[in-house]
Amino acid sequence: MTDSPPSLRWPRSFAFLLVKDFSMMPFTAAIEPLRAANRMSGQALYRWSTLSKDGAPVRASNGATVQVDGMLRMVGLADAVVVCAGVNAYAQLDGDLAAQLRRASRQGALVGSVCSGSIVLADAGLLDGRRCTGHWEDLETLAENYPALDVTKSIYEIDGNRFTCSGGTAPLDLMLHFIGQDFGRDLAAQVADQMLHHSARAATGPQRLALSERTGVHHPGLLDVIGAMEANIENPLPLPALAEHAGLSLRQLERHFAAQLGQRPAAYYRGLRLGRARQLVQQTGLSMLEVAVATGFSSATHFAREYRRLFGHAPSQDRGG
Repeated sequence: MTDSPPSLRWPRSFAFLLVKDFSMMPFTAAIEPLRAANRMSGQALYRWSTLSKDGAPVRASNGATVQVDGMLRMVGLADAVVVCAGVNAYAQLDGDLAAQLRRASRQGALVGSVCSGSIVLADAGLLDGRRCTGHWEDLETLAENYPALDVTKSIYEIDGNRFTCSGGTAPLDLMLHFIGQDFGRDLAAQVADQMLHHSARAATGPQRLALSERTGVHHPGLLDVIGAMEANIENPLPLPALAEHAGLSLRQLERHFAAQLGQRPAAYYRGLRLGRARQLVQQTGLSMLEVAVATGFSSATHFAREYRRLFGHAPSQDRGG
């Protein structure tokens, strides 16, 4: 780890702080490279422990329960602390937990996160003024809720003694970076080979699949339109302008959407905006009028009507949940 003090001892210790409903895949993608590094080198280069706030087992978002090694107060014994969170991260914010993380940072530990753990670090004030990232679903609300952060769309970010990482398998790329920094590229390559990870992604690589892979659409003009829709949620572009941008007539646009996506372009665009609105409702304190404006609806009444039509209930019910 390039920013770690030279006095850190080997093996380097990681404490994985599990928050209720944490995502299992990023957690295991962070631990497994450390295990493989020890195995491939024949030495105990890394050690790790799992912690929870009270030492009790933690249930992951997939329903599996993980028995931990200790309580949150033990976090100061580690060289690096990794907060693992997932769905409902905002509901798990805790002042006691934040204070313990700040204490670990004051004691010299590197402090980082995977997946939605960046929300926990942000709430503790540990990412103020730092470049940081998280799961792509969280990025806009993270920036909205914590304006002091420099939120990026990177796979992972390392800024001084803070590191943040997106979800899924991205922590594998982060740990390969750390292993390469600590013990050289050869060991990192051996670990990647063991993980069947053919090439480590750069920190600034894209989190999401290419638009064509996400949508199953391959028509260049249609991809241009969908990309423009995703980029213009707050101020929706009129369909004729979108069609012209892609070099299509409005009739051609309608036909391509029907053939490849099974719906009309207006309905598809509205679904994108309402999906974004649902994130804002669930993850921010914005008023319903502010959410409506942020997603291109003319009024809170219009927004609520369209929300109910798509999701079957009022937006206030999602906030209450």
